[in-house]
Amino acid sequence: MEVFVRNLPEQTTEKQAKAIFRPVLAELNVNHFHCHKPQGKGFAKLTIREDDISKGQRFLDLHGQVKPGREGFQNVKRKLFHMNRPINCSRSYSQPDEYILRSLDREMAERRVVPHGARSNASTLGVNKLQRRYNFSLLQCGQMDYSKNSLAFAEHFSDFPTGHMTFSRRFVLIDLHSMDPSEPGKQMEIPYHSIESVFIGKWTNPHVTFLLSEAPRLFEKTPDDASSLSMNLAMLSFLRTRGKQSQINRRRTTALTASHQAVVSTCLCYRFQILFSDLQAIQALKRLPTMPRIIQWDILPTSQPTIALQKSQLNTLLAATADKALSYEVKFQVQKLVMNGYLPPYKALKLVQLIKQELPDVDQPTLAAAVRRLTFQVPFPGPGTEASELLPKTLCQLVVDNYGMVLREKAYSIDVTEQYEQLISIHKATVTPAGIYLSGPEPEMKNRILRKYADFSSYFLQVTFSDEDGEAMRYDRTASLQDIFHGRFKKVLGSNITIAGRPYEFLGFSHSSLREQTCFFMAPFVWNGEVRHAGAVIKDLGDFSAIRSPAKCAARIGQAFSQAFSAVDIPPSAFQRLPEVERIDSRGIKRTFSDGVDERLTGDKLCLRPSMIKFEANPTQIEICGAGFKTLPMYLNRQLIKILEDLGVPAQAFMNLQDEAVEQLRYTTENPINASYYLQRNLIGKAARLPWLVRKLSYIGISFSDDSFLRDTLELAVLIQLRELKYRSRIFVERGFTAYGIMDETGLLEEGQIFCSVRNQKTGLVLTGRVVITRCPALHPGDVQYVEAVDVPPDSPLRAVHNCVVFSSKGSRDLPSQLSGGDLDGDLYNIIFDDSLMPTKLSEPADYPTAPPIDIRREVERSDITDFFVKFMENDQLGRIATLHQTVADQRPDGVFNPDCILLAELHSTAVDFSKTGIPVDLSKIPKSSNVRPDFQAPGPRVLIENTITMQPHSGLTVDDEDDEDDDEALDSVPATKYYESFKVLGQLYRAIDEHKFFEEIQRWSRASSQLQHTSSLADKVWEYVHSKTALIQYDHYLRFARDVKEAYEDNMVDTMREHSAHPTHFVSEVEVFVGALLGKEGAQTKRQREFSSGMKDKHDRDVAYTVQCILQGEEEDSSKEEALERSIACLYVAVHETETRWQRRFGRLVSFTWVAAAICLKEVEKFLGV
Repeated sequence: MEVFVRNLPEQTTEKQAKAIFRPVLAELNVNHFHCHKPQGKGFAKLTIREDDISKGQRFLDLHGQVKPGREGFQNVKRKLFHMNRPINCSRSYSQPDEYILRSLDREMAERRVVPHGARSNASTLGVNKLQRRYNFSLLQCGQMDYSKNSLAFAEHFSDFPTGHMTFSRRFVLIDLHSMDPSEPGKQMEIPYHSIESVFIGKWTNPHVTFLLSEAPRLFEKTPDDASSLSMNLAMLSFLRTRGKQSQINRRRTTALTASHQAVVSTCLCYRFQILFSDLQAIQALKRLPTMPRIIQWDILPTSQPTIALQKSQLNTLLAATADKALSYEVKFQVQKLVMNGYLPPYKALKLVQLIKQELPDVDQPTLAAAVRRLTFQVPFPGPGTEASELLPKTLCQLVVDNYGMVLREKAYSIDVTEQYEQLISIHKATVTPAGIYLSGPEPEMKNRILRKYADFSSYFLQVTFSDEDGEAMRYDRTASLQDIFHGRFKKVLGSNITIAGRPYEFLGFSHSSLREQTCFFMAPFVWNGEVRHAGAVIKDLGDFSAIRSPAKCAARIGQAFSQAFSAVDIPPSAFQRLPEVERIDSRGIKRTFSDGVDERLTGDKLCLRPSMIKFEANPTQIEICGAGFKTLPMYLNRQLIKILEDLGVPAQAFMNLQDEAVEQLRYTTENPINASYYLQRNLIGKAARLPWLVRKLSYIGISFSDDSFLRDTLELAVLIQLRELKYRSRIFVERGFTAYGIMDETGLLEEGQIFCSVRNQKTGLVLTGRVVITRCPALHPGDVQYVEAVDVPPDSPLRAVHNCVVFSSKGSRDLPSQLSGGDLDGDLYNIIFDDSLMPTKLSEPADYPTAPPIDIRREVERSDITDFFVKFMENDQLGRIATLHQTVADQRPDGVFNPDCILLAELHSTAVDFSKTGIPVDLSKIPKSSNVRPDFQAPGPRVLIENTITMQPHSGLTVDDEDDEDDDEALDSVPATKYYESFKVLGQLYRAIDEHKFFEEIQRWSRASSQLQHTSSLADKVWEYVHSKTALIQYDHYLRFARDVKEAYEDNMVDTMREHSAHPTHFVSEVEVFVGALLGKEGAQTKRQREFSSGMKDKHDRDVAYTVQCILQGEEEDSSKEEALERSIACLYVAVHETETRWQRRFGRLVSFTWVAAAICLKEVEKFLGV
């Protein structure tokens, strides 16, 4: 039932309204209800579960008002008041929202399945009674350092004599009060994941100190007084642009004050003076499950030169062009140590001076690699770190040791960019609201510009704009981001990023990097006797002067930034021009069928049509960005499943496909043969020969599941795929594939026909008959169509086309444009020929009018393009619209055919085209939605990878958790999202996978069939086997070589763990690197994690391939391959018996080299035995 509440103060928040009624309803044993209080309104709605209707009626009998006005209120049995105002309650004339009721039912069900001990443990510990709010008397910001071998705090900023901090479930919220009452209040948010340690002082020096791995999020509260007219107008503009329904009451800032701005990026230690009486209460907060470790330590103050002075002295030294002792590449690594907060500038300055003394006249690339490794070796200052470990002379000795190590590694390994012509090393920077952080250099695929200036790669800088945690800056429902986008980010794009005296300015970005909020900067350099700067590089690409749209101009320039794995030289004589293939449809609209396709001719010819010529240039090469070397697999996703469901495909068809996929995952863990096949099919550990190793261990009587690391490798790989199924509905379709689209140049195919010849290494197939064709992303019901797949005569030129979809050039409208607005310039299409997935009805395809790009009526300048980059970052709503489309389609009876869904599909198309038109989505057109979503959009349980893989208990909230959630709502000022049980196919698919149960099953099997040994134990068995078969083989002369190979492998592993993390100071786990995929900690991988996973897997596979090559071929060109056995035995011996590594303190023991060496050694033993 729904209760309507009147006469609440308009300023009352939803959280306050809920607090009014919770104790009243609890007296009636109603513990689960929903409260909706619109902001700025004087009413609220209470929704009570159907099972509690009798109790709700009892509430109305006691507190309800039958007649209006004062007379009616006088007759209320038990009157309710808030802020001395009478509250009027009555039964609503409206029916309660079905989805709110279902969300309440889901909450009840989740609480029933909370593990038995969860509530009692919380109660026993008294978590719900912990004090969460504490006053402080002073804020200080600085760095941890040492004074006379004791841990000390060096202050570089202090302000705000009063304030309070509140510990919520996810972060610490710090409210700062200024002495000047006219100054707006400030806030800091410190997420728990960013806290390395929490220190609390003793009674003589009561304080709480946070040592962070990233800068906090900083806010300024919105002024209430009318004097801040400009602020109010800016906020009004922001609200109108965003179409916001929630109140913006603060704005994100880059620093607390001007003086704080100078230290905010590198001083990551915040100290607050508190009352002595609060020390014990704060220490008790360690009972909170999400709370970082709290250490009681008396940290004394110390002094340093000001950060500004330190930076000035260091920058002067690094910018000195006359100093040839250190190359730019070395200086970049030193600058990284400072800018990323690893070392204070004064220590980096001393380190540089010592390096120049200890390593004069050395190989600079080797020295740069040696200094780079310091980022993994510098420990955080704290109780577990000795002061001597951070002395410049100690750090210098590490560099000297690293230099020798890198030299030895170079004897048998070559740079990846030398082996792969398409790769180039690029330095990187990340710009956040607080600072600029450096990384790299990392191998990246070349583009047209990097290929041309390959010898000057250090003059190019890949720059990503993100939040402090490395994730993209996204819309914040409680805070304006105007100062970040139009202040901080715009200023960086319009000026230079100076690193070691080298100024980098904005250059450009590709279409894909724009969505990743990444672009290229460059520094001037001399090329062929001329100074090349950004403007000259762009001018050489072609003539863009006729383009009057910043977005379109950026897109055309951006084609030169598209990654390409190869380039083909084209002589000028080979270029020819052809007319466009066009038709006029029934509405008089001109349709282009040949957009982006090439003419297939014999000889060295390249034919271009007008639609393919984006700007005038004199090209000598064409870049190859993709090719149909093989067929690509076909996977369903949530958008496509929803469309197919509403087109008549039965839910059981999807359930069958998902059940089959889940069963395959379950079979994977049943025996080593299944596990090996799974690893091989998914290319997991292929370079390390892991699938073969699992089989081989089984043949010699050793179970791979006896080893914790190998077991975790398989479990992680399976869990990642299971989460892709559950949280993305990414279901493999065996009778389907994905391929590039091209046009039929022969005119053989009729309208509605396609030709598709599939050829892999062993098999071939020509599709015939009716098939389903679509293209991702698909949101409109017309994005799925039937086509007739036909064969062509044996002598047709189309017979030479494989692994592509050939579309007809006939008809009034080209088919690609009917499939989510596709064309033929590299778009991929999905073909399904599974009878169970055939729709029973179809919809007319969407036909959105083409919006002309914004025309500024003058030549586009660099500032116009950077302004568009900022505008895109601020207004990119593609993901938000797609998610809302899922929600609306689930809640409307007619699904994707509902007018709101049709509108969202059109807005999604506008958002897709935003990158080329410069026209953002008008968010005021977005249908209103409640804070209730289908259960398949809920986050999953958090998975932790530490000593082993563990999944946290069920996400059902306890009563104490609910209190925590209310605390978070108060801090966040926005109600938490609620989830209901969806009855449609996506909800059925989601609930059909119980990941807790599945994960427990595979862990139970692997542990039941194993001896629960660590790597050293199982590796000992492998060593015993190898030694017994090769007892007479001498390998001692290769032990030094083996140690170098192991250290090189582990150096590369640590580098990968660091560089493929979303944040400069966070690291991915060794098992994630070995598997080649990052785990989505609370569900499926994010898009950013999938991108990081791809690069991480490629790098690790290359590193392993180098290691394998090194062991098999040796370090000298004339090494005998006959001694590969000896080298492999030596490597296995070192891996098994010399387990200590220099990375152990920072990363724990690294063990994957053991299994790389074991696979090589066992294979060589096979050859030796003639097996």
